[in-house]
Amino acid sequence: MMVVMKSGSSSAEVQQVVNLIKSWGLDAHLSTGEERTVIGVVGDTRKVQRELFFHYSSIEQIVPISRPYKLASREFIPMNSTFPLDGFEVGGKGVFIVAGPCAVESRSQLLETAQAVLEAGAHALRGGAFKPRTSPYAFQGLREEGLEILAEARELTGLPVVTEVMSPEMVPLVAKYSDVLQIGARNMQNYSLLHAAGESQKPVLLKRGMSATIEELLMCAEYILSHGNRRVILCERGIRTYETATRNTTDINAIPVLKDLTHLPVIIDPSHSTGNWKYVAAIARAGVAAGADGMIVEVHPRPEEALSDGGQSLKPKHFAELVCQIRAIAEAVDRSIAPAKIEGCQ
Repeated sequence: MMVVMKSGSSSAEVQQVVNLIKSWGLDAHLSTGEERTVIGVVGDTRKVQRELFFHYSSIEQIVPISRPYKLASREFIPMNSTFPLDGFEVGGKGVFIVAGPCAVESRSQLLETAQAVLEAGAHALRGGAFKPRTSPYAFQGLREEGLEILAEARELTGLPVVTEVMSPEMVPLVAKYSDVLQIGARNMQNYSLLHAAGESQKPVLLKRGMSATIEELLMCAEYILSHGNRRVILCERGIRTYETATRNTTDINAIPVLKDLTHLPVIIDPSHSTGNWKYVAAIARAGVAAGADGMIVEVHPRPEEALSDGGQSLKPKHFAELVCQIRAIAEAVDRSIAPAKIEGCQ
């Protein structure tokens, strides 16, 4: 449920209500707007003694939240949630572009890619230091050495780093080097990891599980939000269906549905959605047209030599072309790519 405070309620009056909620063993999450404060009551609300609220003249109304995901719901926060990342407003009007290789393979490979995506217009650098793979014999990543290389790339380019964390005990290490913690599709319902990521207070990019429903994705986001960590990005990366022509089936429907159900930023991963670089640009364009707040794209200077996911990685020149295309589509749907770094887009 939500407790809506009257306009002009003082911080002391808000705190009185928060204290009452906590006395029932429940959590109180504040959403402070320009006119009034809304307190989200999270937990077993059967403990709530609603009649006690009537003693507080500062309360305007009590509103139930029908969705099982309380903090992620637009019922709790009607306006889009945004947060700054190195000067860029994630979830705002600008289309957020994250790009880089699937895996950090070497210092030279990552630095070359980082410089290329920076020049093309990316706002953040992606790269896996720890790689969960289907086969135990496949390249598993450079681990902490990879994190160190990512941190060096950030220093040289100024791009914030997005990289995957695979287990709760790894969160402090990965958080030390990265700006955004990525939780991959295979770990979407790793609840211990979700708790740890929420407690870290680092921004989190949460990917939809390969067979997960939209409600399951939002419930997983709720785990992170329940720790007061509001900086959560949802990612549609394709789901597993009967179709084998592409690696996954892109659920374009999920983007407008998520934008309707939640205030959280929503981005698309056209690389994992398709598994084929030839289709990446088309799905990226479709995602932005459908309302995505951004995208995460795999880019590699020599995809034919990549140790992981080379077949779905764009070469830098193709990525630059994609950013130009996205700029045109963004403008058509009243979005932008900001800050504008691209010169010469036709």
